[in-house]
Amino acid sequence: MKSNRVAVLSKWTKTKVLLQNKSIKPFIPDTRKFNMNNLRTMIHQYKMVYVKPECGTHGKGVIRAEMIDEYSYKYQINENILKFKTFSEFHKSLVKQIKKRRYLIQKGIHLLKQNHRRFDIRVMVQVNPKGRWETTGIIGRLGHARKIVTNYHSEGKPMSIESLLHNHLSRSQQTQLHKKLSSLGIQIASHLSKTYPKFRQIGVDIGLDKTITPQIIEVNTQPDPYIFNQLKDKSMYRRVMSCRRATVKK
Repeated sequence: MKSNRVAVLSKWTKTKVLLQNKSIKPFIPDTRKFNMNNLRTMIHQYKMVYVKPECGTHGKGVIRAEMIDEYSYKYQINENILKFKTFSEFHKSLVKQIKKRRYLIQKGIHLLKQNHRRFDIRVMVQVNPKGRWETTGIIGRLGHARKIVTNYHSEGKPMSIESLLHNHLSRSQQTQLHKKLSSLGIQIASHLSKTYPKFRQIGVDIGLDKTITPQIIEVNTQPDPYIFNQLKDKSMYRRVMSCRRATVKK
């Protein structure tokens, strides 16, 4: 049954919908509901995972959890780092942080860095005046030096992706990646709109590691267009707002 809602808060729901598409599925990191068995399996398999609220926003409550060695673990929330000598203590402390809220565990992405600060990419996709999905903006988000999330509300800095990728990719490689991200964004929006036909814009958060393989961190159904206004070049912001205004008029 199709929904008429214009926002879906549950990351789990959005992930399940996206996993139905065979072309998108390879870009989705392993994601499971938080429980002790899933935590044990994933932390031992991947060594680093993100534990995050199923319905959270602005990076609030996101935890980066790591296996230090065979016997010890640690996690970071905000700027606080806690270490544990047993899995039992590690799990117990996480449960205390989470309380009764619904959380997910996602395979960790070792994000590319600039000046020792992690960054990821936001891909803005909107319905244009012709009624077609279009990637209207792609922007980098440079995280705060002491924090694990990159968004603007957590003191992340919006930047052009060229300025963040110049130490990692040649210009031609950047062009190829830009096309890939643009295409992937449209693909994601088109697929989601089959289930949620009233969507008019989405923001796809993409992580890149050393392999430069795009990995979908999450999809926002109420993306903030104003981060594009932080760039010196306002052309992308004008394009985003033009599509936004055209959609509102309809």
